[in-house]
Amino acid sequence: MNHFLMGRELLLSELNEDCLKEGNGIISKGFIEVGQQQTCRRCGSNQPKDRQAAPCTCGKKCFYCIRCLQMGKIKRCSTLYHVPEKNQFISIKEPILTWQGQLSQQQALASREIETTIKTSQTRLIWAVAGAGKTEMLFKGIEWAIRSGKRVCIASPRTDVCLELAPRLKSAFQHVEQITLYGEMEEGYSYTQLVIATTHQLMRFREAFDVLIIDEIDAFPFDTDKALQFAAQKAKKTTGTIIYLSATPNKQMRQDIARKKLNASVLPARYHGFELPEPKAIWTGDWRKSILKRHKKAVIFKEIQRLLQAKRRFLVFVPNIELILEFSCCLTEFFPDCSFTSVSSEDEQRKEKVQKMRDESYQFMLTTTILERGVTFRDIDVLVLGAEDRTFTEAALIQIAGRVGRHRDFPTGEVRYLHYGQTKALKNAITQIKKMNKLARERGLLIGK
Repeated sequence: MNHFLMGRELLLSELNEDCLKEGNGIISKGFIEVGQQQTCRRCGSNQPKDRQAAPCTCGKKCFYCIRCLQMGKIKRCSTLYHVPEKNQFISIKEPILTWQGQLSQQQALASREIETTIKTSQTRLIWAVAGAGKTEMLFKGIEWAIRSGKRVCIASPRTDVCLELAPRLKSAFQHVEQITLYGEMEEGYSYTQLVIATTHQLMRFREAFDVLIIDEIDAFPFDTDKALQFAAQKAKKTTGTIIYLSATPNKQMRQDIARKKLNASVLPARYHGFELPEPKAIWTGDWRKSILKRHKKAVIFKEIQRLLQAKRRFLVFVPNIELILEFSCCLTEFFPDCSFTSVSSEDEQRKEKVQKMRDESYQFMLTTTILERGVTFRDIDVLVLGAEDRTFTEAALIQIAGRVGRHRDFPTGEVRYLHYGQTKALKNAITQIKKMNKLARERGLLIGK
């Protein structure tokens, strides 16, 4: 049996030589035809706007799916190859779980609920504030699944999150083979019992995983992309478990919890028992004009100067890439002696710069929402410039605030939303954070509360 194709569904161009030699597996058409409707088998799109007509060697009226084009071109005449998942893993020596840490009271409860969910093949949402220790509470459930011969995948919409999860999981399950799948990966694919993948990579799987855990379900693009949501359901076995993780579940999920349509574990406290830093909304006036006119005495520059004088390290979130360039010029002029950098999704050196920020080589960093989640720094404050901008949704503002106070030895810090008019999203974000602190106090989960 060729393990390269097991649990996956691939185009001919994606197969290796061994697959071609064996010639086994299930063969399917790239599109499913139901009446007049054409549906892409890989991403589930059936919208005419997602299809592009093109000349083809098949000699027929052909087209391809543009919705999942980045994963390779699927045409009407394409053939997909699939070998059903057989869970053929090598035996693993004990202990399977090599993590020696201790769970908090709320983590331990959620851990038991996760393990029960996996054993009973159900669905569950883990609604946990940023810094609650979501990853650690998954370990016992994953251990049970691995020992039971089940295949496990932990997926996230963002490559950064996957790359941060990988070493933590490797440390926790030292004897378990794992692979991390993402778009720019250099190593080739190999069949493993434990998989870490971006949600885009799930498009290449079909009924492969007994346990599928999706981290950051509210993150772009998974939150709005039906193709990725379809891929997740396709990648899970029909009898499998799916666990969603989020600090900011959407309105529909919150309603489903209230109506008892969705099982949920709600964790309002961080693992170290300190309150979530509650953001302060600071009016800045026309901050864009302050940057363009180089108004050194403007509120935004006073805030940065205050943090620098206090010898604080911090992140400054800005609404877009273009603004980063203009803002950087101002800061270089006003604070020539300070060390800072900037990152965005278009920055090829993003990983190296983030690591340097972790190593405390910079005093502060300008960033777009690319760093709103999935990254941890030891001891920082946060400023959000232009917090009224529509880029900063309620979920984004909550996640950004969650960058502060994550470390056990540095559990406090400042979060300031610098705005030119408060929005509903800004007000809701502050309210939601305060509600979680209130719930944590009521449950007796906070130190000294």
